[in-house]
Amino acid sequence: MSDPRSARRLAAMSILTAALVLLLAACSGGNAYAPAAASGGAAAAGQPSSAPQGAETSGPKAQFAQDERQIVKTGEITLEVDNVANALARVRAMAVELGGYVGGAQAGTLDQSATVMLRIPAPRFDDALTRLHEIGSKVLVEATHEEDVTAAVVDLEARLKNLRASEAQYRVLVARATKIEDILAVQSRLDEVQGQIEQLSAQLKQLSNQADLSTLTVTLQPRAQPIQAASSTWDPGETASNAASALLQIGQALGTIGIWLAIVGLPVVIVLTLIAFVLSRTRLLRRPVRAGPGSSDA
Repeated sequence: MSDPRSARRLAAMSILTAALVLLLAACSGGNAYAPAAASGGAAAAGQPSSAPQGAETSGPKAQFAQDERQIVKTGEITLEVDNVANALARVRAMAVELGGYVGGAQAGTLDQSATVMLRIPAPRFDDALTRLHEIGSKVLVEATHEEDVTAAVVDLEARLKNLRASEAQYRVLVARATKIEDILAVQSRLDEVQGQIEQLSAQLKQLSNQADLSTLTVTLQPRAQPIQAASSTWDPGETASNAASALLQIGQALGTIGIWLAIVGLPVVIVLTLIAFVLSRTRLLRRPVRAGPGSSDA
């Protein structure tokens, strides 16, 4: 009789042991995050040197709405115009009408080219090109470029989201820290995070501005005078008359020079000649006479 009772006792103990193991496993699964919470509390109490992780994570980039693509558009166009000043005024007015503005300009006159940089809302970029074709009499150069910066914008937004979450946790750690060295360590890390947030915010703002307002560089060149117009202004009779007039003026100038030489120059030449003759005669009279070979013997 002892053997059957021992077997039943062993079976009962085995069943009880298995039930306790299952119960302990369920309790341990429910408290899986207890150590993490305890460590977080310890860090808040006096161990802020380790950087906290962001509480929120960015979602997949594929969730970004397809109709919110960020496209940066740029373009260059060179126009031939009859009057640079008038065309420049029309280009400025056109930019304002489309909701943009003039970012910079190098003005020219009637015979000089001018360059102007326009910032046009991205939806009106094609309208601006069409209007510019109407302003210029001829399009010399035209080039456009589009760059999709959606991935860069999404990446910057995700990084900013994580950095702001870290910033909030660092502020909590600074408020809870009691030791001076802990406060200084957390504050130093908080300053670094805030610097990164400012830098990424500036980059995001620049990309958004470039996507919202397209850049269009417009060059205005005056129209070259045609050869036909130049030939129509040539008059052979007027040219011959001008040549005869120039020849007459040269003859008058030579005659004027001859008259001055005859009236003023001739007397001067005569006087100078006489002076030179008198001086030469005076030198001849003063020169001593040399004696002959036989004069000393006599």
